[in-house]
Amino acid sequence: MYNWYFDDLTPGARFETAGKTLSEAEILDFAFRYDPQPFHMDVAYAEAGPYGGLIASGIQTIAVALRLFFQTRVFAPEISIGSPGADELRWLKPVRPGDTLRAAGEILEVRASRSKPDRGIVRYRMEVLNQRDEVVMTMISAALVRRDLTAGAAA
Repeated sequence: MYNWYFDDLTPGARFETAGKTLSEAEILDFAFRYDPQPFHMDVAYAEAGPYGGLIASGIQTIAVALRLFFQTRVFAPEISIGSPGADELRWLKPVRPGDTLRAAGEILEVRASRSKPDRGIVRYRMEVLNQRDEVVMTMISAALVRRDLTAGAAA
């Protein structure tokens, strides 16, 4: 676990998460709830479709990657205060039942907010890989994080 705070974050710092295997049932459940396209939720249709079988929703891939990111505590949980958005998102390969996903990435930029001194903005690049080390998704995103303004006060 990393448990990084704002002052620990530096451009170039790398992280890697644990893995999560997606079952067919999880893919089907997610699709029925949130992304009801036939190649995500109809096994027979998916077999005959453009992907040659059932694939996970890209939205599910993002959700799994973010869950792994926060479970690994790349940021200490008490500093995360949301995200202003993602700059880039690419789905490069289908995710299939039985695939084990993990995320790896790098901190790109760390800067204190000019308008709100109690927080900073962290930009990071994340790759999501399967069990064959194939990159299935990439994302460049930003996170808002709390700063510890008392760190230098006691000195």
